[in-house]
Amino acid sequence: MNSTFKTMIAAALVSCVMVTGAAGAQTKSKKTPHCYNVEVQRPKQIKDQHKIAGTAIGAVAGGLLGNQVGGGNGKKLATAAGAVGGAFAGRKIQENQQNKTETVIERRCD
Repeated sequence: MNSTFKTMIAAALVSCVMVTGAAGAQTKSKKTPHCYNVEVQRPKQIKDQHKIAGTAIGAVAGGLLGNQVGGGNGKKLATAAGAVGGAFAGRKIQENQQNKTETVIERRCD
């Protein structure tokens, strides 16, 4: 009877160790994700791809400045040249503003 009792205790201990080991293996396989913030630079979203606003504002401003120069037919020519030059300058200014990048923060997890 003494050996039977020892066998039962040994079997109980072995089963406890096996159950504990299986439970420990399950908890070790679950890895908590490591999350962190990263700064990422992206091109800005372009709202006016054809640069119409910059061209129009530049043409008006150039035309007004050109109108201040000369007299008679020279004034008309200066106004037209100012409008064309202003339109070109306004378009380039808007293009330079649209080519900039913006920095955003993204959340990433491993």
